[in-house]
Amino acid sequence: MSNKSAKLTIGDKEIELPIHSPTAGPDVVDITKLYAQGGVFTYDPGFTSTAACDSTITFIDGDKGELLHRGYPIDQLAEKSHFLEVCYLLLYGELPSATELEDFENRVTNHTMVHEQMHNFFRGFRRDAHPMATLVGVVGAMSAFYHDSTDINDEWQREVAAIRLIAKLPTIAAMAYKYSIGQPFVYPRNDLDYASNFLHMCFSVPAQNYEVDPILARAMDRIFTLHADHEQNASTSTVRLASSSGANPFACIAAGIACLWGPAHGGANQACLEMLKEIGTVDRIPEFIARAKDKNDSYRLMGFGHRVYKNFDPRATVMKQSADEVLELLGVEDNPLLQVAMELEKQALADPYFADKKLFPNVDFYSGIILEAMGFPTSMFTPIFALARTVGWISQWKEQISDPKLKIGRPRQLYKGDTARDYTDIENR
Repeated sequence: MSNKSAKLTIGDKEIELPIHSPTAGPDVVDITKLYAQGGVFTYDPGFTSTAACDSTITFIDGDKGELLHRGYPIDQLAEKSHFLEVCYLLLYGELPSATELEDFENRVTNHTMVHEQMHNFFRGFRRDAHPMATLVGVVGAMSAFYHDSTDINDEWQREVAAIRLIAKLPTIAAMAYKYSIGQPFVYPRNDLDYASNFLHMCFSVPAQNYEVDPILARAMDRIFTLHADHEQNASTSTVRLASSSGANPFACIAAGIACLWGPAHGGANQACLEMLKEIGTVDRIPEFIARAKDKNDSYRLMGFGHRVYKNFDPRATVMKQSADEVLELLGVEDNPLLQVAMELEKQALADPYFADKKLFPNVDFYSGIILEAMGFPTSMFTPIFALARTVGWISQWKEQISDPKLKIGRPRQLYKGDTARDYTDIENR
């Protein structure tokens, strides 16, 4: 606990507020007793200047372009590790030993199948339902199938719920995809790794064998790793707010998925592909770059720059490497969209305007390219993001549930409506 404090003058009152110092990042003024002592609230739309919790999981320094999971830089994890090892790190705080990792991988692998009656649940959706709509409904319904892991006060049940969610989200996401294209569900295979198993469930069919290319599996694994957690973003905050009421973990994760669905959040890589479709052909790229540079034009290039990272997105360098490998494997000759993407990247990086404003391609730009090249429709981009982010949500959920300071979330407001007024009978209105 820091002995620093801040003094705030409100009218004739002077209030002393404690200041907490983190291990990294700016100090935080503790306003817990501000209303009791000063009779006022703070006003912070979007909570951009408010720390709603303390956490030991993920740290971001947007100015430096730094993202740490439990202290480990994301580029090192993406280069040297793999997704399930990063899952272990996020959940338990340390990198696993070989024995611990093997045990963890076995536990996840043995929970990849979903309850058989959940197949019937899928069939209640329209065939043209968006996969995210299906994902929200099915994940929320998991609490109706797995009653033995909904007691948040039982540490073992919390652990089982965490493993189930990490293991089953790829299966559920793949089923949502298969359902949307009218193909039969494909069961998971325990002999495949996490990323390969997901690709197998999405692209194999009973009529023929499907071999997962290791380059595609590695790229998929990196997409999962680079999206595993991102500190207190909108969907993570949604999960924390939902869990503060004591809601079961499946409901909390469903709430996070619903928030992630928003185009300003999880739909960013889909927006990148839609931008490329709008550009259409390589010869039109200069026109759109000129529009992005015109201060009188509201148009902007999607996938360039980042709200959090003011320098560069540390995830983008690793993602670009995978994008290059995938495109070299699959080629872009028959895909005009990918031709536009590659040329747009080239022209934007060569333009001083984008370098000066630090508008570099971000992780959404490259992940969108990879998923398009693999054959995923844009409607599946956000579900893939959701299954990757599930471990981050669960880690944040477990941390919050164990916090002795946990209170139900109850933000205040700046009320600007009418004050009390008398009811008027309908004949007099």
